[in-house]
Amino acid sequence: MPFRLCNDHLNQYRVAGYLLLRSHFTRDQIDLLRSTAKTDKQLHDHAFQKSDGDGNPVRLSVWNHPEENLYGIFSRCDRVVGVAEQLLEDEPYHYHSKIILKDSLSGGAWEWHQDYGYWYHNGLLAPRLTSCFIAIDAATSENGCLQVIPQSHKLGRVDHQKTGQQAAVDTERMQAILDRYRVEEMVMQAGDVLFFHPNLLHRSNPNRSPQPRWAMICCYNARSNHPFKKSHHPGYTPLERVPDSAILSFGSHGFSADASETSWVQNSKHQVTRTTTGPDGNEK
Repeated sequence: MPFRLCNDHLNQYRVAGYLLLRSHFTRDQIDLLRSTAKTDKQLHDHAFQKSDGDGNPVRLSVWNHPEENLYGIFSRCDRVVGVAEQLLEDEPYHYHSKIILKDSLSGGAWEWHQDYGYWYHNGLLAPRLTSCFIAIDAATSENGCLQVIPQSHKLGRVDHQKTGQQAAVDTERMQAILDRYRVEEMVMQAGDVLFFHPNLLHRSNPNRSPQPRWAMICCYNARSNHPFKKSHHPGYTPLERVPDSAILSFGSHGFSADASETSWVQNSKHQVTRTTTGPDGNEK
């Protein structure tokens, strides 16, 4: 039977803006994903850096369409796509995926931001998206686990400003939010999954530990929220689902050596419209 959320799960997501599902993937499934990702030359070769406000880099690889590789199987499997469908109450399609390569004793922070803070500029009229954060490694306070502000998705989309090579909520407003809302750390074991709303405020600290903290994030848009203009992420594209059993049966197959087969999103395009701009086109 396909995995289904219960009403309590749905209510938690609507109220808090996120849903943490423990042991959503088995140890064998997540071990396969980890070993594939960490030995995948193409994944490493196409990684790029985004510096935080202190100039420390965060490495990530981003691609648009799921392919016939293990990452594509994860992003198309029933227990991910089925949950996205329930949360969006619509047919989901794959907006893009990424792997955050947060290595041990290295890497920068992600500043406080909302994903819809910049996806808005991609022609998406409504925040009818969801992201699925898959913990490839355990995520702890020491290695820079994700931090979220529960219920912050109810604040609506807020303005962002450029901070390093990233975008962050403007300092004055962010401090006001922190004065009124609590921060919660998403401590996760490998195989745990976090679904979160595109207006949920989130960030993470640098990894100061000897343990890596890699994660795969699959992002989905609702079919009815098809963008009204082209951007570096795709419009509605039908998603071919696969059963969860396909993960282990598919095996350790990463990206093809033929780069033309992969819809990589490069550094020059990623987050290019993350900050709010004025009528003159200059960043506020």
